[in-house]
Amino acid sequence: MVEKMDGKTMNITEENLNKLKDLFPEVFEEDKINFDKLQVVLGENIDKSNEKYEFSWNGKFEAMKLAQLQSTGTLIPCKEKSKDWDTTQNLYIEGDNLEVLKLLQKSYVNQIKMIYIDPPYNTGNDFVYKDNFSDNIANYKEITGQATKSNAETAGRYHTNWLNMMYPRLKLARNLLRDDGVIFISIDDNEQPNLRKICDEIFGENNFIADLVWKKKAGGANDSADIAVEHEYIICYRKKVNGINKIPLSEERIKEYKFSDEKELTHGKYALKNLNDKSLQDSKGLHFDIVCPDGSILYGKDNQWKCNEETFKQRLNDNRIVFNKKTDGTWTCNYKIYLNEEKGQLRYDENGNIIKKGRNLSSIIDNVLNRDGNDEIKQLFGCYPFSYPKPSKLIKQLIQCSTDKNSIILDFFSGSGTTAQAVMNMNLEDGGNRHFICVQLPELLNEDNEAYNLGYKNICDIGESRIKKVAESISNAQFDVGFKVFKLDTSNLVKWNNTPTEDVEELKKRLQQNLFYIVDGRNNMDLVYEIMLKYGLPLTLPITEKKYSDYKAYEIASDTYKVMICLDRNLPIEIIEQMTDEAVGTYVFADHCFGDANILINTEEILKKKSKNLRIF
Repeated sequence: MVEKMDGKTMNITEENLNKLKDLFPEVFEEDKINFDKLQVVLGENIDKSNEKYEFSWNGKFEAMKLAQLQSTGTLIPCKEKSKDWDTTQNLYIEGDNLEVLKLLQKSYVNQIKMIYIDPPYNTGNDFVYKDNFSDNIANYKEITGQATKSNAETAGRYHTNWLNMMYPRLKLARNLLRDDGVIFISIDDNEQPNLRKICDEIFGENNFIADLVWKKKAGGANDSADIAVEHEYIICYRKKVNGINKIPLSEERIKEYKFSDEKELTHGKYALKNLNDKSLQDSKGLHFDIVCPDGSILYGKDNQWKCNEETFKQRLNDNRIVFNKKTDGTWTCNYKIYLNEEKGQLRYDENGNIIKKGRNLSSIIDNVLNRDGNDEIKQLFGCYPFSYPKPSKLIKQLIQCSTDKNSIILDFFSGSGTTAQAVMNMNLEDGGNRHFICVQLPELLNEDNEAYNLGYKNICDIGESRIKKVAESISNAQFDVGFKVFKLDTSNLVKWNNTPTEDVEELKKRLQQNLFYIVDGRNNMDLVYEIMLKYGLPLTLPITEKKYSDYKAYEIASDTYKVMICLDRNLPIEIIEQMTDEAVGTYVFADHCFGDANILINTEEILKKKSKNLRIF
């Protein structure tokens, strides 16, 4: 069977219908859904009441449709802006993330382990623009040629504009997550309630994991007239199944566990913790007397113990209480805590060796502050090219608890490139081979931005430079520190202008343009990457140019399959025979590869006999 490429991205509506057809084939009649039958099949899960709990706003229906709308754009490779083009598996994409997410649907569906985004908080000063139903690529090009626009509260549809921007992007993002994938979204009080509601709808209320509180300031925050706001939120959802891991203990923390006893084999070494903590709030039952080895007494009225008397006696019987006599003759009282009791998150192999040590990520993150993000970007650039960048340590903690060592991490509001830095730092720390996909709208910098005078004209310039600077700071890296840059643009294929005209010269001009099927200024490699996207091939696969006499083709290979693309005109049948002798499963030809219908028919027969696939665009 010959498949014809239509130049569009994956049809999400069609995919969803196919999934529904697999589940409930009986509700389809002549390829249309019989909703009466569907209600019967779903039984008690149908809500027939007039009053329903739902979250709605002006434009929601259009936002839902926008997520289903196919894109006719493509991603143009920019080798000159990239690092380690031939070997890297990392991607940096300049473009409107809505269109980019559509373009990634086939190639990266169910491939992303973690998504982190730091979208506009909709404070009235950040960049929130309206998508365009009729031609979002043209809309994107218009926007990138303008200075930053804000979504002011006086605009009339303040929350609505933000919701209409976020909904389709999150809808598309969910498709890219693995079943055990996790998404983290930074936000503040302004849109946190609305974000929770749309995430409940898109990911499902039962897939909500936590609303993390990040203490971004160390005190003295006065950005509110009434309350010193020192925190933001990081909302976390899973796609289907649990995807949260334990955070490994730091080496410094592990060094605290240095004492040994008979329980070491099964429990690991232990650390001594002070039983007395006067900083604790007074609590009934924690002021009992303790008798020391020499009969002296640590009086409860003078001490605040960390456990009640019953627990103390259990620890004493279990040889977990340790008394130490100071030089002045007084006693201190400590208790043992074993390494595997660090939040109870250790596992052991059959010999009793620790194979995993860690703790749950706390719902309150207060060990990394806003200023850390400012400090690290200033260290790289010598100035502050980006306002309030998130600290890479913050994102690294999220990566730690949600990825394995070979995961793909996506950030489609990548800003200054903090997520890419966090991925590299995580790999450096644990020997991982994680990869990132960063997507950023090339917003123009204001001329008063410190980086503007250094030659950076838009945010993508900053992000790409940051990744290179971080990579250069890592000596003898044993992991991927490169990245391929792609830019969002219109299709490489010339679009036939079907506007009615009686002008003969205009028709001749259009016919002449159509002979050159590739848009002026583009090349065959640009088109090869467009074909890869439309057929669902990852953009990081190696491409090998192969020669057959005066003709050439492009072989794309992974560990499990090979695809060959040929774009040359009027291929002789003997050249096609040579090409199809390769160990390739799928061949993609342009229409003009075949000089006449007989060549095409013969090609179909050749590939059919060799059990190979043929696709034409």
